[in-house]
Amino acid sequence: MSIKYYFPLTKLCTHYEVEMSFFKNLNEFGLIEITTIEKTQYIHQNKIDNLEKMIRIHNELDVNMEGIDVVLNLLNKIEKLQSELEIARNKLDSYEEL
Repeated sequence: MSIKYYFPLTKLCTHYEVEMSFFKNLNEFGLIEITTIEKTQYIHQNKIDNLEKMIRIHNELDVNMEGIDVVLNLLNKIEKLQSELEIARNKLDSYEEL
């Protein structure tokens, strides 16, 4: 496995000014997946955007792990509903043009 697309947790701790325990708690709650390569723990680059959301929710809103899980689930549902609404609007617009 190549570490080309992974960020080490130690650097993320420094960059985001969070403790390693924060990442371990997120991992225990199933909110992130930590990959260990040669005794170093990493997070895939595709997961960084979601990780940043979790850090902001935790730091700015002082939300615990359970709350972060709830907020992320609600945000995902909102995004899905918005997408479905946009599809429905497009279909309605195409029917109105007839």
